[in-house]
Amino acid sequence: MSYQFNDKDPIYIQIKKRLEDQIVNQELTENDQIPSTTEMVNFYQVNHITVSKGVNLLVDEGIIYKKRGIGMFVAEGAREKLLEKRRGDFIDRYIVPMLKEADKLDIDTEELKEMIKAAKESDIDSS
Repeated sequence: MSYQFNDKDPIYIQIKKRLEDQIVNQELTENDQIPSTTEMVNFYQVNHITVSKGVNLLVDEGIIYKKRGIGMFVAEGAREKLLEKRRGDFIDRYIVPMLKEADKLDIDTEELKEMIKAAKESDIDSS
């Protein structure tokens, strides 16, 4: 079995993001062992160095930790760190541009709240 990568990001970043998603979605929780580098190499069908590069970024960020001779594990507080980081990214990527566009369109905060609420409700209804 192999995994489909996109052309947008380097493969090691996509592997890193996949592990982050598993932590955020609680498929991997604190102190869970993550798949070994060899398992990921076989699953993703990529070079060992590519997998190691993505995993080492998570080690550097304190999201996972290594136990020598045993494997790699999800660090305590990893999910909270990732959620905090993603919320900041969400603000920068979506909220700030939305607010700028709302200002251009003379949409005030209350009207914007109502628009968000209505869009969320219609999304829930269509699910």
